[in-house]
Amino acid sequence: MLFRIAHSFSDSLARLTSEEQKQVKLTVYDLQQDPSSPGHKFHKLSKTKDSRFWSVRVGADIRLIVHRIADNLLICYVDHHDKAYDWAARRRLATHPTTGAAQIVEIRETIETILVRKYVDAPAAVVRPQTNAKSPVLAAITEEELLTYGVPQEWIADVRSATEDELLAIAEHLPAEAAEAVLELATGGKPRTPEPIVVGLSPFDHPDAQRRFRIFTDVAALQAALDYPWEQWTVFLHPDQRQLVDRTYAGPARVTGSAGTGKTIVALHRAAFLARSNPDVRVLLTTFSDTLANALQTKLRRLLAGEPRLAERIDVHSLDAIGLRLHKALVGPVTFATRSVVADELRAASLSVPGHKFSQHFLRTEWEHVVDAWQLDSWESYRDVARLGRKTRLPEIQRAVLWEIFSKARRALSEHRLSTASEVFTKLGAVIQNEHATPFEFVVVDESQDLSVAHLRFLAALGGGRADSLFFAGDLGQRIFQQPFSWKALGVDIRGRSKTLRVNYRTSHQIRQQADRLLGEIVSDVDGNVEDRSDTISVFSGPSPHIQSFANAAEESVAVGVWIADRVRDGMLPHEFGVFVRSDAELARATAAMVTMKLPYCVLDQSVETMHGKVSISTMHLAKGLEFRAVVVMACDDDVIPLQSRIEAVGDEGDLREVYETERQLLYVACTRARDQLLVTNVAPGSEFVEDMRGVGARG
Repeated sequence: MLFRIAHSFSDSLARLTSEEQKQVKLTVYDLQQDPSSPGHKFHKLSKTKDSRFWSVRVGADIRLIVHRIADNLLICYVDHHDKAYDWAARRRLATHPTTGAAQIVEIRETIETILVRKYVDAPAAVVRPQTNAKSPVLAAITEEELLTYGVPQEWIADVRSATEDELLAIAEHLPAEAAEAVLELATGGKPRTPEPIVVGLSPFDHPDAQRRFRIFTDVAALQAALDYPWEQWTVFLHPDQRQLVDRTYAGPARVTGSAGTGKTIVALHRAAFLARSNPDVRVLLTTFSDTLANALQTKLRRLLAGEPRLAERIDVHSLDAIGLRLHKALVGPVTFATRSVVADELRAASLSVPGHKFSQHFLRTEWEHVVDAWQLDSWESYRDVARLGRKTRLPEIQRAVLWEIFSKARRALSEHRLSTASEVFTKLGAVIQNEHATPFEFVVVDESQDLSVAHLRFLAALGGGRADSLFFAGDLGQRIFQQPFSWKALGVDIRGRSKTLRVNYRTSHQIRQQADRLLGEIVSDVDGNVEDRSDTISVFSGPSPHIQSFANAAEESVAVGVWIADRVRDGMLPHEFGVFVRSDAELARATAAMVTMKLPYCVLDQSVETMHGKVSISTMHLAKGLEFRAVVVMACDDDVIPLQSRIEAVGDEGDLREVYETERQLLYVACTRARDQLLVTNVAPGSEFVEDMRGVGARG
């Protein structure tokens, strides 16, 4: 018997208590092993539009809704008795007459009934140019065209007659491909070309059906899917994502997109696809920090729970970890020089060179962004370098003084047998390139927007110019650690092989809409590759973000504590909250909010391990890779973000612009960790970035 699980079941399972989930999982395991066992208490549902829906008793009040026909069993939904029966009464499993995809179709209700569920404080969901807000938005779209996009027949009339305020609410009741299409049409876009019907193809094998139904043939894979319902994107892929995963590329490729569009999941599936398609090679899956590498390793184990031998051929490491390992094997052991050690050597060298007025901040940034980044090892190379992104002009006589300082610092580090990361990766890349010593045929890189120059040189050497050897996933709008530079100049040319994902699964329409105001619609890199975010859509709605200002930090902490406590009373669990602040200096304001309302909490460290039953508190720099149902971003004061100490230390115009851009992107990262609800607070006066989120003033 074919045993499938629907996306709707994963969603409903996540809403049950931990104890209820355990009971459900045991029942589902038993069903997979022997669905015909007389111990299963199947009950045929009578008051449904689909006669093939059955319920399975889990406990006194929990019921599984399954769809059973011939040799197919589909696990559709789980809830308490009445809610489960009500769900089944309002749905049917159907094959769309035009696309041929299997869909769980919600039985049409009146527009008035649907709008009761719409959040009253939500901004207009979609805006179609030159359209009256009270007029139908898609009246000009024909029934035939809507059918090609997978809109169920019974919803066609409602979609064509819906106003702006009604369309987002209706979209939540449609199959995913139909919801995405109508929202994109409403914003003036053109949805992707639908997949044609393939004669003889099972409705469950259609690309759109595969995003919501999956066959499970072994217990290990099923356990992974059930244990991590929040991680369902490792199981269900959007057709646009699947296309990127399975493609053959003639050179380096990159997938981009705003927060929540599934770039990391594409990277995970790409690594698995490459290993599966090439059984005799090793694949490197890497990212810029140990923390994110650990998260990737966890997600990969979940994805490949049923394929342990495949997982063994995918090495997951941070770039520093794999760099040190390969350097030891190919060159010899090495010790990294920390930033503080480098700063000390630069300070000592600058004091030994009289007659200059360069600040320590200028020396450090010139070293990090120019001298060390590009591994300039001679006076001539520094004299002639273009200094991309640095606006302060340096005549040759000033460069000579600077080079004297930098060369002394380099010698001091060498005498202490210390190497910078840039030095290690540049040397390692040269050895790999010259000796053809790469241990990996394929490399997949997540969070690629924060790669350094030396990292990319190293990766280019690993790739060796081979087709399909390099695959990058990242978002230029989330770059918070590195200055931009030309990838093409280092031999990594992704032009024509860069794809922007446009469907946001993680963040509600309202949160995404306000967070996007921080960045703008168009983002481009140094090589001219452009990411157009104007057609990004979110597939679900929620309350508008709350932005509040207070007279002092004590008032702010009390208000934040009350806000979280109110949502806990409404049914959210403490571990479903994340609280972010700009730096360690503001952590006390966040912990005070928890203490005020006696809420359990944990302050995350570099391991970024959240704890069940506790609110997570963290600095914004640790937010990458995290996700919460509700997020509070605190202490967004005028002198906190952008951080005043960073601004005051800047002596170069290019550095100042870079500070503002990375601080803005840092706030964007923090806000987009939220799925359903977002609160942003400050002590007056608030950050100019927060005013941008409100839609007040010009983006700076």
